[in-house]
Parts: sequence; C-alpha cells; structure tokens
Amino acid sequence: MMLDRVDLEPVFFAPFVSSMMRVEPAWIDYNGHLNMAYYNVLFDRTVDEAYELLGIGLDYLNTHKHSTFTAEVHVRYLRELHAEDPVRVTFQLLDYDAKRVHYFEQLFHATEGWVSATSENMTLHVDIAAKKVVPFGEPALRALARMKAAHSRLPRPEAVGRRIAMPKA
Repeated sequence: MMLDRVDLEPVFFAPFVSSMMRVEPAWIDYNGHLNMAYYNVLFDRTVDEAYELLGIGLDYLNTHKHSTFTAEVHVRYLRELHAEDPVRVTFQLLDYDAKRVHYFEQLFHATEGWVSATSENMTLHVDIAAKKVVPFGEPALRALARMKAAHSRLPRPEAVGRRIAMPKA
C-alpha cells in the first residue's frame, strides 16, 4: 500500500539536541585539550542542524539568497574536552524579531553529561547579494514562533546576558 507524501511541519523539542559529534584529534592544542576555536565549530555545526529544522539552512540560502550572520557571541569555557570525547550541543531559542535571532547553546560531554561550554549568540538575517540586514519571510517567522513557543517552557539559562568584568574585591 502506498501512502501519499504529506509535508509535515517539524516538531520542536525543547531544547533542540544536536547529533553526536566527536572532538577531532587535530583540534587539540599544545595544552592538551580542545582549542578554543573548535568549541565554536561544534556550536556552529549545531546551529546548522537547528536552522535546517527551522527551514533557514543551506536550501534556504540557495533558494532565497538569504542567510544569517553572527553579530555577537559570548562563550564560556567551563571544563576541558579531549581528543575523541563524544559531545552533543543543545540549542535554545531565546527570542527573535523580524531581523534577528537570539539563542543559547550548551556543549555537553555526551556520555558523562557535564557541561563543557556555553555560547550565547545574536544573529542577523542578511540578504547575501545586497549584504544588508533584511526581515525574515513569513515561513521563517512562523517556524521561529513555533520553536520559541516550545522553548519558552524551558528555564532561562543563568548565563544569559552575562558580561565580562573583573570580580569585585
């Protein structure tokens, strides 16, 4: 029996959880742990997965010639990762408007469960040809609204909105 194909809207779990990734040996620095640049690679790969679910990934770029550019990032490095460590990253949509997306990620050791790093991000929706910030279209806004509704049930991470400053004596 053949079933008709129906385009289903994605289910937005809260938070979004990335596929399993591993710390690549080439990413280890002379201190013997994951180099800070590669934390961002792991975070960025998760954004790619979340954006595919939202419908604003690579196909969106190729079809609409729009994408997002990172405007601001705050990464906290909490615990070292080493070569071959399995990891997963969670993605929590905090807010969005017509032209921006604000989200928070946590990088977990996938088998032991501890948090290695967090990343708070603000991205801008950009027309690639014009190199100009532009509003999202209605389909993207609807997907963002659905994800935000699912993620609004999560507690706001305590690290959101932190600033870098010397501790008070």
